[in-house]
Amino acid sequence: MSTLFFEDFTAGRVFDLGERTLTEDDILTFARDWDPQAFHVDPAADAAVVFGGVIASGWQTVCVWMRMYVDEVLSRAAMLAAPGVEEIRWLAPVRPGMVLRGRTTIVEAYVQDPAKGRGTLRLRGELVAEDGSPVMTMLARGHARLREHEEVLAG
Repeated sequence: MSTLFFEDFTAGRVFDLGERTLTEDDILTFARDWDPQAFHVDPAADAAVVFGGVIASGWQTVCVWMRMYVDEVLSRAAMLAAPGVEEIRWLAPVRPGMVLRGRTTIVEAYVQDPAKGRGTLRLRGELVAEDGSPVMTMLARGHARLREHEEVLAG
């Protein structure tokens, strides 16, 4: 696969990240280590009963999206760094056995300082349920190398 440079991240481009299903064990293991609230670790807890059983931590859903994004995009991109996440929304509970589909849409791409050889991307990450309804959305930024700058460095 060829390397993705800044120029490949045009506004409106959508990257399909594939799908992932979390098992109850996945949810319990993550929650015990990182977010041990009752509705994430104890199916009999009052809060879990309200949800119909344990639900995934919102932080776990972000990690699922990130892994999908790394596997499908970042592993072949000339990325430099990420200055941060602007917004995360957890829109619906993620239950064991739900099939989550990931996608990333480039919202904006611009070059502020060409001499630095990088452009800035603003992206929207999403995980959606089988019915297409979003369960997690986020807005984030990243820096990618300009193709022409890479050619100058290599040349």
